[in-house]
Amino acid sequence: MDLGAQRRDDGAAARTVPPSVVAPFAAPPRTASPGAMPPAASAAERRESRFLHVVLAVLAVAGAVVGPALGSAAGEGTLSVLLAVGALATAVVVARHASRLDRAARRPWWAMTAVAVLLAVGRLSSVVDGPAGTAEHAAQVLALPLALAACWLLLPPRSDRAGVRELLDGAIVVVAGLLLAGLVLSRSGSPSGGGFVGVLQAMGYPAGAALLCAGALMTVSRAPASRRAPAVWLLVSMLAASVATVVAALSRVLGEAPSDLLVSLAWAAMLAAAVQAVDSDRGYHSEPGRETDGLPLFGLAVSHATAYGVAGVVIWLLGTGHSFTTPEQAAIGLLVLCTSLRSLVWVVDGGRLTRRLQRAEAYFRALAASAEDVTVVLDGDGRVHWVSGAVDGQLGWSERELTGRRLADLVEAGDRAVLEDVLRGSVPSEPGALPPTVRMVTGSGDRRDVELSGAARAGVPGSALRSGLMLHLRDVTAHRSTQRELERMAWTDFLTGLPNRARFLAALEAARDRAAHGRPSCVLLVDLDGFKAVNDVAGHDAGDELLTQVADQLRAGAREQDLVARLGGDEFALLVPGGLEEATGLAERLVVALDRPFRATSPDGQGAGPRFAVSGSIGLAEVDPAADAPATVRQADLALRAAKAAGKRCVRSSGEAVDAAVGRRTRLARDLPAAIAEGQLRVLYQPVVGVHDRRVLGLEALVRWEHPLLGTVPPDEFIPLAEEDGLIVPLQRWVLRVATEHAAVLLADGWDVQTGVNVSPRHLQAGCLAPDVAAALTAARLPAGKLILEITESVLLDAHEGALGDLRTLRGMGVVLSLDDFGRGWSSLAYLARLPVQILKMDREFVAGIDTDPRGRALVAGVVELGRALGMDVVAEGVETEAQLAELQAMDCRYLQGYLFARPMPFGELRALLAGFDESVLDVTAPDTSKMESGVHVVGRDG
Repeated sequence: MDLGAQRRDDGAAARTVPPSVVAPFAAPPRTASPGAMPPAASAAERRESRFLHVVLAVLAVAGAVVGPALGSAAGEGTLSVLLAVGALATAVVVARHASRLDRAARRPWWAMTAVAVLLAVGRLSSVVDGPAGTAEHAAQVLALPLALAACWLLLPPRSDRAGVRELLDGAIVVVAGLLLAGLVLSRSGSPSGGGFVGVLQAMGYPAGAALLCAGALMTVSRAPASRRAPAVWLLVSMLAASVATVVAALSRVLGEAPSDLLVSLAWAAMLAAAVQAVDSDRGYHSEPGRETDGLPLFGLAVSHATAYGVAGVVIWLLGTGHSFTTPEQAAIGLLVLCTSLRSLVWVVDGGRLTRRLQRAEAYFRALAASAEDVTVVLDGDGRVHWVSGAVDGQLGWSERELTGRRLADLVEAGDRAVLEDVLRGSVPSEPGALPPTVRMVTGSGDRRDVELSGAARAGVPGSALRSGLMLHLRDVTAHRSTQRELERMAWTDFLTGLPNRARFLAALEAARDRAAHGRPSCVLLVDLDGFKAVNDVAGHDAGDELLTQVADQLRAGAREQDLVARLGGDEFALLVPGGLEEATGLAERLVVALDRPFRATSPDGQGAGPRFAVSGSIGLAEVDPAADAPATVRQADLALRAAKAAGKRCVRSSGEAVDAAVGRRTRLARDLPAAIAEGQLRVLYQPVVGVHDRRVLGLEALVRWEHPLLGTVPPDEFIPLAEEDGLIVPLQRWVLRVATEHAAVLLADGWDVQTGVNVSPRHLQAGCLAPDVAAALTAARLPAGKLILEITESVLLDAHEGALGDLRTLRGMGVVLSLDDFGRGWSSLAYLARLPVQILKMDREFVAGIDTDPRGRALVAGVVELGRALGMDVVAEGVETEAQLAELQAMDCRYLQGYLFARPMPFGELRALLAGFDESVLDVTAPDTSKMESGVHVVGRDG
């Protein structure tokens, strides 16, 4: 292609200006390989490119200005040298900047480097051979296929690089370019010169420029998104080449100085575009599952714009009386044919797209109509523009009645703000949050709860009702009614109708916030004195009746602003707004009101039953905004214990209780080491009875502390102190020694029983349990199979491989392992298969209500069946009544322990128990499950 048509003086061949080929601008970050993307141009490369742009501009202007000043021959040589230097500098920069790309992605830029070198060689050869030399034209002709190769290499590999549409677009551009060049040259009178060089300058170079523009246009249309920008820069370069070619061809018409200036600027623009292209290219990167997308509309628009532009020139020439030659007429006909074919293809594409849209719309309408929700589309004024779905069933309107109405007019006034928030898109979408709900009026005037979801805006975000919006509506009236009932049940105690523990704790959290702002509140915990006797003697029905009466008394005694709740069992709570003095006065009045006798109904319901003395003890704590709700309840519970310890029927505050509790704890912690050394501890034994053997098969060793001043200290109080102070290991060593010695004595006397000893998790974690057990067995000369080690479920929470290894070692020694208090924790089943235990001991809470609670009975039966399936013996603790015994025998629970058989006793009384055990206690009547109540009763109440 020719970037400078010759300027002739007296028939001499004029100098020529070579073309330029460029490539891309900023492409998205993609690479040719599926791996890491190549980096964009560095800061140093960008500075180098900017510097080269400035140099090219200076060279172009300098050549255009200095050339005419030096004269014809010297000026032409100077311009050629300056432009050749610019081309060589561009070749170096393009090659350097392309090196950051991978091998496949840099191929177009090697071609562009070769193009720049050939153009520079052609320019320099024109200085040596003179304007009439052929070396310059040969170099420019060789640059043409390389430029086309650069266009081809920019396309994605292994794909359909060009289709019918792109070929037609390119053909339109080529034909239009050739026709326009011929018309312009013929009208300008610019001679073509003689021979091959003249033809090449007159028609060859313009044809080459048109061909390159067409190739660049097809590249833009077919290039993937990652390399579309380089293709656009390539098209810009080809346009600049075309400008240079036409200007050079019209140099005689335009004049020498303007022609030199325009050609020089076009040359510099082409080289600058080449540098910009390689800087912005990041290679080809195809993402899995994504096709490379092109710009077919871009090619269509450019080709048609070119065709229409040339058509305008043709019409103008017809108006001036221009006579078209046969080649020109053939070109016009070919242009019309290509344009018509391209329009026909576009019509076919439009028809195919229309059918796809119609099919998609049909799918959408069918989907919307089959959905359970009602889909509405609102216009800019908030009116229902389109509706689909079960409109009559969900909203109580027909589709015709709903269309055209403002949705806000159908919503109750109090809920319109919610609708406005939905329409504005200001409803927060938190994880797990339920969609907003409004109350809507139906056509018959009813009210329905309608859920709003799926808001999708079609207009400008944040424009409220000034743009279209799609909403999904669903009638959730029945669901909300059920939900409100479930919420009421979740917050209400089923027996008394009072708020339950969850509701009380929620109110307590709100009271904490008020206390932080200077509005104090207090918590009163109420516990009944003598309630256990009512349950044991008169039965649970009488207990339920008493709880209902107490709830009524608390409601009557409390003020309107006070919250009365039942926490569980016979424990009630009040949340009292006000200070400590005000709450204390209320608590004292309630103690007086609760101190009265209670007469139960007779079992047959025909008269008065037994009379019980019932009273109440109250613990009081002030709400501390710095403490959480459970901590405040614990403070009140501590005060309640202090009231119980003070003789019941009284009120104690948390300050008094804390002082007493801290003093007692300090005293016990100080005296515990001496208790072990001075023999204040003693071991009691409670028997385990075999139902099938009808005798005592085992004993559980229970440690007690007889404090010289405080009396009997329960193990729940001093065992945690021993664990905290590091005394639990020596304490358990002592228990193991005493229990094994007593077991050896019984075995020597002929009593074949096993003795169980409770093991603290701290002893197991210490890693010395197995040696301590071995030492105790050896010292007592007791067979390992006669010792049972009872571990609690809390061991499971922190059981590491070392602890499990100690348990396996103990079982390997022959020691029997038992899982104590099974069911009190929450993780037993997850780890039960890992533990080498042979016995499951059910917690007493399991057994407490099996004679009255069908669900509790089913749970115990399930545990018994689980133990049988795992090959474990199951021991039921806390058997206190014959009804419980009968239930356990009915489900074939073979081992029992509880007050029904014997209370814990010292070792000296064991022989009499073993010798005189009354097996008739096991003879009970099987339970009549048909008379068992189907409801769930309160279990585990105590006084």
